[in-house]
Formats: sequence, structure tokens, C-alpha cells
Amino acid sequence: MKTIWMGAALALAAIGAQAQSDKWVIGQSAPLSGGNAVFGKDIRDGANAYFASVNARGGVQGKQIELLSLDDKNDRKIAGANARTLLENKSVLALFGFASATLSLDAIPQAEKADVAFFAPFSGANPVRVNNPVLFTVRASYGEEMEKILNFWMSLGLKKVTVVHYDDEVGKQNLAVVEQYLKKINLAPQALALKRNAPVGKAEVAAIMAHHPDLILTTVLSGAAAQMQKEMVEAGRVVPTSSLSFIGADQFITAAGASASGVSIAQVVPNPNSNVPAVRECAKAMEAAGSKTPMNSTQLEACFAAKVLVEGIRRAKKPVSARTVLEALQNLGTYDLGGHKVAFGAGAQHGSKFVDLAMVTREGKLLSR
Repeated sequence: MKTIWMGAALALAAIGAQAQSDKWVIGQSAPLSGGNAVFGKDIRDGANAYFASVNARGGVQGKQIELLSLDDKNDRKIAGANARTLLENKSVLALFGFASATLSLDAIPQAEKADVAFFAPFSGANPVRVNNPVLFTVRASYGEEMEKILNFWMSLGLKKVTVVHYDDEVGKQNLAVVEQYLKKINLAPQALALKRNAPVGKAEVAAIMAHHPDLILTTVLSGAAAQMQKEMVEAGRVVPTSSLSFIGADQFITAAGASASGVSIAQVVPNPNSNVPAVRECAKAMEAAGSKTPMNSTQLEACFAAKVLVEGIRRAKKPVSARTVLEALQNLGTYDLGGHKVAFGAGAQHGSKFVDLAMVTREGKLLSR
């Protein structure tokens, strides 16, 4: 009897291993619960929609794609542990779509050690803009976003800038990017540091107003930025405000409500309502996946990233492995998704410089300049 039970257990294990080998597993850690859960779910859902469209057409390289998403609750330590689990236990082809630079910090070294691509983190911060053989981004840097924002406002004569940033490694680096830009024109920013995941209220807004800024540049998540914007509007203090794409435009608009009107937000993908062929393809994929609401920019960016990763899998040499996918991505060259291009090459794995500056209308829509 013992032998029978052992044989059955081994057979079940073999079936499980075979089932997993029948799919290409892509590993993701994202905030699927907690204060940034909407953002994390939008990344997951945008990517899943594209992968589902590929699977409906028969998959890629003879197999279906599975996005295995683990919840990190927007916590760096959990994200690092999730990366370890995915790399050690799940035979992933790539790590994909980590939701911030902070959540990527402990995962990237693990991916590099395992020789697995760390693909499309949702950040333009300096820690994910370094030259690393396994690191690939498909969006512009925060430096490029800030340059677009500051060029616009400085051209209108605004000079006194207050930067709202997180009081951590990544937040301080974002402040440094603004300092470097303004130094070129003999200006220097003021700054307000916030604790990550902490509430924002009247005291923080009073501290900002004490700077008498011409412009507020926010580099924080939607929750904190929305709280700040609501408090400012309630106090009758209207100051031109711009934000990095990191805010998650749709998440911010939902959280801030009517107070979001007039805020400008950098965008690293075309407008989700545009007629760009790649945008239409992703909108169709979202609809086919059961989405009942219009596609937002976070979902679109995730869909774009998923499409580029699939192209890397398609071009990978057989037998397909994490290593051959990595090599295919490193040699991808210029890839046209359909009116939107990315380009990877030796030592050049940050694939896009596209930045648009959009403003929130009274109707809660994003209007590109």
C-alpha cells in the first residue's frame, strides 16, 4: 500500500510538472492589496489581456503564456521575497511588471544572478535606469518626464519649484534629478519629504504653501497626491501642479475627484483614446478580456510591455529558456508595436523616450497638450 501511495504521489508530481511545462510562466510581484492595489491590478490586467489575446491565437513558440502574479502589498521586502519564490520555484521565463523602483530594488540582483530578464518595471527612477544585462524598460525615465514638465512651466516664467517626494532612497533620487535640471538655469527647488504609505493632511499642505511656490512637482503615488490636492483646493490655494507618470493618472483622478482638475501629468504612452494602431489593439484585447470600463494609461503601458515581451519569446532560439529569451531581448533592435516603437540593443536596454504632458479636465479626462 505504501508503494502504491508513493507511486501515486510521484505520478501527480509528474503531471503537475508537465502541466507547468506546457505553459511559459512569466513571474510578477505587484501590490494587489493595500493602498496601491488599483495600480497593481491595472498592471496585471493590462498584461493579462494581451497574453490572453496571444493564447487565443495559439500561443507563442508552441505554448500558452501564464502570468503568475504574487501580491507584495506595496512592500519592498515582500516584493524581494516574491522574486525569490518565482525564480526558485516557478521556472519563469522572465520577471515582469514590478510596480515601482522601490519594489524592484531587491528583485533585480536576484534576476541578474539567475540570468533571467527583469522586464518593464513601472518606474522611470534612476535605480531602474542603470546598465544591467537583465534589466529592460519600455518607458521614458523620470528625468525625461521632469525635463518635459519643467521646460513647459519654465517657458511661462515660473521659477519657484517645490518637489513633493518620498523620504527614501528613490524619492531622494527623484529630487536630485530636479536639482540637476534647475542648476543649469541657476535655480534650486524647495522640497517636502513624505513618509511612504503615510497620510497627507493640512500640516503638509501648510508646509508646501510656506515655500510660496510657483509650481508644485509631485513624485508620489496617487493616494498621497490626491490627499494633498484635496486639501489645497479646500483651503483655496490653487498652485500649478504637475506630476510624474508614477502617480497613475486614472487612479489619481478617481481619488482626487473634482480637485484633480487642472493638474498636469506626464504620460509615457499615447493617449488611451487615440487612434494609434497599437492602442486600438490593446483596447480590443481589454474588451475581449471582459473589461467593462475604458482602458487607462497604466493598462495600456502593461499591454505594450506584454507585447514586447511576447516578441522576445517569439524570437528566442530553441530550446526556449529564460537565457534564450534574455538574449532575444538584448538583440531585439527597433520594434514597432503599431505606431509606437521601442528599441533594445547591446548596452541600450531602455527602450523608449516617449513623453506627453496631459492635463486633467473638469470632466475628469486627460487632455494632451
